Amino acid sequence: MGVIEESGRKRKRRRDFKYAILTLAKTSALVGITVMAPNVPQALQKMGLLPNALQSRSTIGRARRLLLEKGLLSKKDGKLQLTNKGSSVLAILESQYSIKKPSRWDGRWRVLIFDVPEYRKAVRDKIRRTLMHIGFVRLQDSVWVYPYDCEDLITLLKADFKIGKDVIYMIVDELEGDARLRREFGFKKST
Repeated sequence: MGVIEESGRKRKRRRDFKYAILTLAKTSALVGITVMAPNVPQALQKMGLLPNALQSRSTIGRARRLLLEKGLLSKKDGKLQLTNKGSSVLAILESQYSIKKPSRWDGRWRVLIFDVPEYRKAVRDKIRRTLMHIGFVRLQDSVWVYPYDCEDLITLLKADFKIGKDVIYMIVDELEGDARLRREFGFKKST
């Protein structure tokens, strides 16, 4: 792996970690830090954001300290809270994979099929989480559906996860039994 590729990988990992910490701070304000805190290292490790369990505590502490120094988090009454600056950074991170919805649906479904090998299971899980975040609905195990044009985003996703050959993007005019999908996306019954 080249120097540029390696630094890019590290930068992406830091960005993903920052996103996880900021999301946790936002969530903990709603749920309560006592509920969230005990499982943070395990959750971050399952998401693939921590290299191993031994480094988790020091990694979280270092990330928390850096986010406090940058003004993205603040500490009040012993609890971490997301600052206004942190909220705007989180919004940018969340919008990294987002699609602007048109005012009107064109009546066509965008179907994404992927077949990522078992040895790349972590990537497969990241793809699923990303698709859920975007708003895709799971039709079957590796078949996801979305009603709006998202070809550019899928191209970006393929490049980002290096899964170009493992993903097929289709535009479908008719889909058998799409009543459930129409309900999930809030569309009226077809005529």
